[in-house]
Amino acid sequence: MLTGLNHLTLAVSNLDRSFDFYRHLLGFIPHARWQGGAYLSLGPLWLCLSLDETRMQQRERDYTHYAFSVAPEHIEQVSERLRQAGVEEWKSNRSE
Repeated sequence: MLTGLNHLTLAVSNLDRSFDFYRHLLGFIPHARWQGGAYLSLGPLWLCLSLDETRMQQRERDYTHYAFSVAPEHIEQVSERLRQAGVEEWKSNRSE
């Protein structure tokens, strides 16, 4: 029987940039890093970043996304931090 989600692997075209984003901007904890990837965690979620230099050739926008939990009192602070870092908001959250 399944008991949960073990990890997510994201194909990234720039490992340094992605590692810095998840570590410094979102606060993920780094556990391992190698030439082609890295493991980080946030709470019980493990994230694997896997270098795929062809990823930039496939830049189609779709609705694939990852949603993080943020305490209601911190939503505006987190949103502003992301905007200041140049993160582009693709869609506004209107689901909750």
